[in-house]
Amino acid sequence: MSNSTNQDAWIASMKQLVAGGAGGVCLVLAGHPMDTIKVRIQTMPTPKPGDPPMFTGTIDCVRRTLANEGIRGFYRGMLAPLIGATPVNSICFFGYGLGVRLQTHGSPTQVDKLTYQQLFNAGMLSGFCTALVNAPVERIKCLLQIEQGSVKTAQYKGFWDCARKVYANGGIRSNYRGILVTFARDIPSSGMYFMGYEWLKKKGTATFNLQNQTAITLFAGGAAGMLYWAVAIPADVIKSKIQTAPEGKYSDGYRSIVQSMFAKQGLTGFYRGATPVFLRAFPANAACFFGYEYTMKLLDKLI
Repeated sequence: MSNSTNQDAWIASMKQLVAGGAGGVCLVLAGHPMDTIKVRIQTMPTPKPGDPPMFTGTIDCVRRTLANEGIRGFYRGMLAPLIGATPVNSICFFGYGLGVRLQTHGSPTQVDKLTYQQLFNAGMLSGFCTALVNAPVERIKCLLQIEQGSVKTAQYKGFWDCARKVYANGGIRSNYRGILVTFARDIPSSGMYFMGYEWLKKKGTATFNLQNQTAITLFAGGAAGMLYWAVAIPADVIKSKIQTAPEGKYSDGYRSIVQSMFAKQGLTGFYRGATPVFLRAFPANAACFFGYEYTMKLLDKLI
């Protein structure tokens, strides 16, 4: 590879970093309210025999959150993913581009040269990279999201207060609680995410009669988000539980959580929160890919 080609490839990678960050901000702004509902449903305690559940479903959780906390309740913990959105999604798209580049020995944007298996491989590399950042960010986000009621009586007064207390209670290890299951969620799901996006972009015009490029991007991005979560939900439920559990609740770690969930809820327990997940997935990821593609086009014109 010539020096000129190598330089062009790294410029394209830097563009992906910037565009990925822009896409991440769009994703958080569009998807956080339903993400809050998802986490609350996933982490609500199993009711005792004869007692009603904390929430009867997605609509009930939305209604009670709105009644008790107003619109602000849906945006609890949003600062954490917003702070993390730029680096997480920058790394996500950079990692994907790196996976593409390693397999084409060319530009990180030369996806047309790859088979779908290779696109899946590139997506898995992206998932490995993003999990390293997702784990500590989502630890804080989930702790803030499960708190209900008045902000004045909350255990955590905000993002930085929560981050400080988590670190004080267990150091960096506490911040990275749930890292293994985050890998288990992000690696295969990201493979499906990017492979699905590229497949749907190619098939969008012919199969779904979409002619407008923006419409194709929005549709492919939204559908790719749903594919991601179709794979990710069981690991995500386990992650939410372990990241929000009191110290010592699950003495055997992931094994304790899986055994407890299966004994109390069966297989359906691993799909708790699926409704808000899918309600969120399409608009949030459509916004993400729109922000990414739009920013890439803007950068291509400027640089």
